[in-house]
Order: sequence, then C-alpha cells, then structure tokens
Amino acid sequence: MQSASKQPQKLPRLIVALGVGQIIAWASSYYLLAILALPMSRSTGWSLGLLVGGLSAGLVTAGLLAPLAGRTIDRRGGRTVLAVSSVVFAMGLAALATSHSPTTYYYLGWVVLGVAMSAGLYDAAFTTLGQLLGANAKQSIAGLTLVAGFASTLGWPALTYLDEAMGWRGALWVAAAFNLLVALPIHLLAIPKHQPRISASPHPSAVAAVHTSTAAPVSAAAPPAHWLVLIGLLLTCQAAIMATLSVHLIALLGAIGLAPSVALLAGMVIGPAQVIARLLEMYFGRGVHPTWSARVGIAATLAALLLLLTGYSWAAIIAFVIYGAGNGILTVARGTLPLALIGSADYGKTMGQLARPMLLAQAAAPPLAAIALERTEPVWLICLLALLATVSLVGSCWLPAKTQGVSP
Repeated sequence: MQSASKQPQKLPRLIVALGVGQIIAWASSYYLLAILALPMSRSTGWSLGLLVGGLSAGLVTAGLLAPLAGRTIDRRGGRTVLAVSSVVFAMGLAALATSHSPTTYYYLGWVVLGVAMSAGLYDAAFTTLGQLLGANAKQSIAGLTLVAGFASTLGWPALTYLDEAMGWRGALWVAAAFNLLVALPIHLLAIPKHQPRISASPHPSAVAAVHTSTAAPVSAAAPPAHWLVLIGLLLTCQAAIMATLSVHLIALLGAIGLAPSVALLAGMVIGPAQVIARLLEMYFGRGVHPTWSARVGIAATLAALLLLLTGYSWAAIIAFVIYGAGNGILTVARGTLPLALIGSADYGKTMGQLARPMLLAQAAAPPLAAIALERTEPVWLICLLALLATVSLVGSCWLPAKTQGVSP
C-alpha cells in the first residue's frame, strides 16, 4: 500500500481520474438505454421491454460476478481490474453496436457488459480507494461520488447528440472508443500499482485513530458476522427502492394524479439535491460515523415516500429533494459503512459480497414494480417501498455508531 505521506499529493488526481472513469462506465451501461432504447426500438422493431430487459440481464451477470471481482481487486489491485473492465466495456458496446438479433443483443452484448459492470462501477472504485487509503478513504469516497455524480448529466446529452449525429450504432461505437482511449489510459496511469498489504485494521476500534493520525494500523478481532448481513440488508433494500424510482418515477407520479410537469420537475430536483448532500458530506461529515450517515439517508428516503402518499404537488417536489439528498448520502455510505465496521482487510471481498444482492435487487425491482403498477393501486407500491425503507432503518439501528469502544 502507498505510504500515508505520499498519498495527499496524489489524492486529487486519483479521485478525479476514478471519477472520470466512473462517468464513462455508468454512461456506457446503467444510463445507456435511457437515451438509446427508443431509437433502437424504432430501428430494429424490438419491443422496449425486450431492450430494457438487456439491462436486467447485465445487472444479474454483474451481481453473480461481483464477489469474484472484489476478491480479484484484493489480490491484484484496483488498477488491473478497472483497466480490464474498460476493455470489456468496449467489447460489450461493440457487440451491441453490431447486434442484429435478440440473441446477440443479450448474450454478446449485455452479458459482456454485465461482466464489465461487476468490475468497473462504484464497488470496484470504492474498493480501490479503500485498499489504497484504508480507513482514511471516507472523504475520498465522498469526493469520488461527487465527480461521478455527473454521469447522467454529461452522459445523457452526449448520447443524445451522438444518436442524432450518427445513429444509435455510431453512438455505441463512440462509447466503446471512450472506454479504450480515455478510461483505459486513465486507470493505467493514475491508479498506483498494487502492493500487498503487510498489515490491516479489520476492526473499527482502529478507525478513529487513523482519521487524525498516520500511525501503523492496530490489529483486532474480526467483527461480528451479523454486521455484514445487516449492512447487506439495508443496502439491498435501498437499491431496490432506487431502481424502482429511477425507472418508474414519471409513471408512478402520474398514477397518483400529478401533472406531467410536476413529475418532470420532481425528477429534475433529484440530481442537484444529491450533489449538495455529497458536498455537505464531504466537507462537514468528516467526524460523522458512517452508520449515522446511513441512518440519515434511509430516514430521508422514508420521509420522502411518506410525503408522496399525501398526493399534493408541492409535497412531491419536496419529497424528491429529500429523496435526492438521502440517496446522495447513501451512495457515500455504501462505500464507507463496510470500511468502518468490517475493516479494510479483504475490503474487495466484502464489497463484492454486498454488491451481489444489491445488483440482483436492481435487476428484479423494476419489472416487479411494473407488475404492481398494472395490477394494484399506485399507493400500494409506495407503501411497499416505504416498508423496505423501514426495514432498512430498523436494521441500521442494530449497527454500532461509534468507532471506539465497540465490542467484537
């Protein structure tokens, strides 16, 4: 691992580099179909359901492979894994660009992209920072999410322009080129080479000291196994909520009687609220334990869903400001909570174990929510999402919120 004395000078470059790589990776996968699904449907005659199902196939693949990707980062470092993911992203995008049947679209396109997603999205980037910085990675993870949060802001207009200029196949080829010519060199040049760690601090009792000191890590007993289960439970519930609202936000708000303009405005305030919350977390959350950050983010999500149940337009706008802020905080907690409670030893393995149920939930939640919207009143879907948030909040109460004096 890099020495603590050398890290501060390289941190800004590393965070920006990882952030740019994340913008390209998210725009090349998770956000891709938001822009290209409709032109792809018009061109090929395939249904939107079939096309969007490709993303679900990619997420399932990513979920199944996430633990392997995490273990590989532990052994070989984030530099190697993220660089390989850029090449695989390019391969998957090229397969999509040349697909002329659903078979190649799914199996040579989205499954390959799923392999890249397992090794190239937030979990891999968080693991890389955790491996390099140990418990000091909290603020760096917040900074990374701040930069990477512009993925849709930059990616959607870029994909729209490319689609209009050269068609959806041309847009995919350009995205593949960006992964090879921009993301790949960034990962190879900006991320330090992997150096096996001599010691690690797997228990949170050592975390408080490294926030203010660069002293050698202190070994401690392994944390209770149920902590990992509880972290996985609350993050998976939140992943299901986020995926459902991301896909069905406009339809859901319309179903409860809100005007399209209100639904559009509600969607637009999420991004700025996320950015502001991450800025606050980055600059003022230095001394806040990640468990409290997670609780605040989950409580914000629950409050937003309860506000939606009122059915008022003004309440919907406020709800999604609160939801965006909570989601911004939770994105940071996704990387910092396991680091604080489980430790930096085998951090990649931990993140991979947590990523699997989250990605599977993101794949399953939107189609299940679509069925719920078709067969029940929308209020019941909101209540179900609120129940998931409540389960998350209750689960977080069983996690320690102090770094010192926590028993193993």
